[in-house]
Amino acid sequence: MFRRTVERISFVIGGALLGAIGLYEYEKLGPKLPAPLPTLKPPLTSIVPEFPWTGWRDTAINDLFERDAYITSYNRRLRHPNWVLEHLTEESLKRGEGVDRSKSRFLEDLDIPEKFRARLADYVKSGYDRGHMAPASDAKFSQVAMDQTFLLTNIAPQVGNGFNRDYWAHFEEFCRRLIYKEGFENVYVFTGPAYLPKKENDKWYVKYEMIGSIAVPTHFYKVILADRADKDDPKKRFYALGAFLMPNERISDTTPLQVYNVTLDSLERTTGLTFLNQDIVDKSVPLCSVEASKCIIVANPKHIKEELRSVLPEPLKDKSETKVNI
Repeated sequence: MFRRTVERISFVIGGALLGAIGLYEYEKLGPKLPAPLPTLKPPLTSIVPEFPWTGWRDTAINDLFERDAYITSYNRRLRHPNWVLEHLTEESLKRGEGVDRSKSRFLEDLDIPEKFRARLADYVKSGYDRGHMAPASDAKFSQVAMDQTFLLTNIAPQVGNGFNRDYWAHFEEFCRRLIYKEGFENVYVFTGPAYLPKKENDKWYVKYEMIGSIAVPTHFYKVILADRADKDDPKKRFYALGAFLMPNERISDTTPLQVYNVTLDSLERTTGLTFLNQDIVDKSVPLCSVEASKCIIVANPKHIKEELRSVLPEPLKDKSETKVNI
């Protein structure tokens, strides 16, 4: 399924992400250079290219994987994704026969070398949820696709009550609603973690908690590109673009999504990633300005009232902390 996605988005995705996806596809499908270096099995976990004229290959810190419902770039140092890309359509959001979330289990990803894997044990009694970057609810078309969303290469530590189980979940539903409520034909979603600095004693620091060997992001982002046929000219495409950055903390359901709406340029500067080519950015209107969406978060009625929610348990006291002067 995702092969079609790669082909469909090749004209809109730019910079590092296009290079990573393009290299993945080339290594898998394209012609080989004469006398190539031996490749790892499974073929290509690194997004770093080979240099056959030197016989040298850079040490990888990132791994790129194509799953049935998403593509993920995994960071070996931080032990969570750099980014995850999804392509949502009306067809992809349909539930397949017999697909059941209760059959899925969180799993360590055996495609990652053992010493670089995120571990299930790191999350035990950590005070954090195993937060999906590509939601399980976006992969209901097959049990295999849903199971793949539970691999730890698609997971990052998130605050539970008030965020992963609430506001963030409503945000994920907002993305799906663009398809089945607002009439968009394609919705491309980049999701990932971010680390923002804070000022202390007139100096700026990036601080983040560690749970075992896994870094806890200070923030999470989504970049959403939605398209459909232009109502005035069906031969043309209408694009709507939104970038959002929110703290990894408890957020009230009454908080407008626009509070976390940022410019794509500022998000790219923050994350060090280039998400989209400038030509598609120039063609797009702000997502929150589209009459159909208005960037309204709708809380799921099955969630209990805000004032009755339990407070997130205190993090463990013995966790290590990384402090970087920037």
